[in-house]
Amino acid sequence: MLSVNRIALAPMTNKQSNEDGTLSDNEYKWLVRRAEGGFGMVITCAAYVSEDGKGWEGELGIWDNKHVEGLSRLAEGIHETDSLAIVQLFHGGSRAPQSITGVQPWSSSAHIIPGTPLKKIREATVFDIERVISDFTNAARRAYNAGFDGVELHGAHGYLFHQFLSAEINKRTDQWGGSFENRCHLLRTVLQNLRQELPTSFIIGIRLSPEDRANFKGVDFDEAIQTAELLADEGADYIHISAWEALKKPDKYQEGDKTIIRYFRDALPEDVTVMVSGEIWTKEEAEKCLAEGADMVSLARAAIGNPSWPKLANDKKFEPVRPPYTHDQLKAVDVSDSFVDYLKRWEGFVK
Repeated sequence: MLSVNRIALAPMTNKQSNEDGTLSDNEYKWLVRRAEGGFGMVITCAAYVSEDGKGWEGELGIWDNKHVEGLSRLAEGIHETDSLAIVQLFHGGSRAPQSITGVQPWSSSAHIIPGTPLKKIREATVFDIERVISDFTNAARRAYNAGFDGVELHGAHGYLFHQFLSAEINKRTDQWGGSFENRCHLLRTVLQNLRQELPTSFIIGIRLSPEDRANFKGVDFDEAIQTAELLADEGADYIHISAWEALKKPDKYQEGDKTIIRYFRDALPEDVTVMVSGEIWTKEEAEKCLAEGADMVSLARAAIGNPSWPKLANDKKFEPVRPPYTHDQLKAVDVSDSFVDYLKRWEGFVK
């Protein structure tokens, strides 16, 4: 096991960082409050590793040494609760808007994002790819120097790694695209670099989308399993399955009996931790995930209104507070005004 318990705080966009990507007091309070509440692993929101990879205002940065001071403070605060501290490393790729970065977004191949106003995405040059590999490596080194226990590579939800994995988006004909093996090449190369550069005790996890959802297209379920197997061979400590609904069966195999969790657990070595997230609210739901083969569960929405979920779950009478939440309820659990404004986009979440 990687953690002091089997409950992690899932990485969540919260828009609480300072404009330059440095840690704010609000973000510190949000994360440390959950660590104090008993989460055995606390994963930060996506932290952008390159200036041109920033996905939204208020995003945490890790692309420059100026970010290390705040990150060190955060790691220390999390460690004071005996929780593990993990930074999620991220590049938005085509989902890093020019209005935020000041430059044209790039991705595995040139394309237009479905369902949005026409936004032309340019194809990555070899220089872009080599630079972003270096940026991920340097970001992981900053996380290590800041005192974090590890990093999680964000390979899900339609961001850069996902764009390279996607058979629908990645139409390259060089070593970085086309075949399944080539579409995995970027993610595997970054993982290899991190394993070479950092101590074996430094945790490296990867978050993956196991199948298509909404506009995040091009991920075949069987290929997702194969990707996880390759990453395990390269030294990944854990695979974080972002299933949206943790206990569901894969869309591709609805007629079968196995859940997504079970497919991944059966495919991966015992020493590679399987973590799952997606609509886990109660202790019973978390225990069902563990019974299906997950080693850890990560809570997202349930952790927003229930910062002490892990501690309270030991009480048989515990029933998590569910949305819609009032503004005052959220403020009382260290959710800042900027985070509340973001949560108002989620239907029925904020009164």
